[in-house]
Amino acid sequence: MMLKAYHLSDDGDYREKTVLRSNHLSVVRGAADESDGIIGSSRALRSVLEQVSMVAPTDSTVLIQGETGTGKELIARAIHRASARRNAPFVTLNCAAIPATLLESELFGYERGAFTGAFAQRVGRFEAANGGTLFLDEIGEIAPDLQVKLLRVLQEQEFERLGSTRTTRVNVRVVAATNRDLLHMIEEKQFRADLYYRLSVFPIHLPALRERREDIPALVWHFVARYAGRMNKLMEEIPEETMEAMTAYDWPGNIRQLQNFVEHGVIVSSGPAFRPPAIPLPSRKANLPCERKTLEDAVREHILQALEQTKWVVGGRHGTAAYLGVARTTLLAKMRRLGIESARDLPARSANRGQAFAATS
Repeated sequence: MMLKAYHLSDDGDYREKTVLRSNHLSVVRGAADESDGIIGSSRALRSVLEQVSMVAPTDSTVLIQGETGTGKELIARAIHRASARRNAPFVTLNCAAIPATLLESELFGYERGAFTGAFAQRVGRFEAANGGTLFLDEIGEIAPDLQVKLLRVLQEQEFERLGSTRTTRVNVRVVAATNRDLLHMIEEKQFRADLYYRLSVFPIHLPALRERREDIPALVWHFVARYAGRMNKLMEEIPEETMEAMTAYDWPGNIRQLQNFVEHGVIVSSGPAFRPPAIPLPSRKANLPCERKTLEDAVREHILQALEQTKWVVGGRHGTAAYLGVARTTLLAKMRRLGIESARDLPARSANRGQAFAATS
């Protein structure tokens, strides 16, 4: 039996093809066994991984900046695994998840009797990460008074536990992450400039998912395979229009939102095809409530935006078809089906756009 869907090809890329059902099934089953990792091959992601490969062998402090849900901890782990500290501990601490009054003891530990309830000595995260890497997530949430102590540890690699006068020395590499604008926080006197410069020896900006849309099909298949395996389901196919709609959506919650959406979709899909509920696409107009669009509406909007980006040139190396990663004939067929007129037929469009479209049609 033949089907048309997005699938994993022999060269490791996810692309649209007509394939034998049996071959497709074996691919999906194999994908479910993959370990968690960094998935994608977009230029934006490749740039990040190149930076990781440059800084990982050093002991320099790294500051990973990016929106919530972009995978900052995955990048931190990649830095640790590619470093000489790979066999030492990788310790994490989400600074936003710990109350400010307890964060200092979490970082540096405490001695018995240091405060009410301290019945035994406790080792802090810095000491636990000795010889390895400490990942401090949401670093922008640290209170100003604690920022001073953190700066000292970064500079001197030493600290005192709460309730102790003895200095403890450590050998720890710090990788920090934040979704906040630290430079703006410096202007607002909420973050120390000297700590920022000490943390951002090697800054890495992690792109949002909307900035690496070509990675979405690979991520979707990865999550579909994972959750289908956990739920003992067999997902044979992702309809073309579903994948196009997911690729067109901006995903403000980034990979985390996409992952949760796919998990929900696997739960509600009763057949062999992945059929999630309608994607809630927010209106781009300010001060208007969110609206729901059909998958066809989302695809049409995505194609129109791509046509605008490429000045309505459909074919060629820099045309809309190449931009979207589809064949020119496939794109033209979709445009006819969706009622997208050529530029020369739209009076509001310039004449040169119409000529460019006519030349490629």
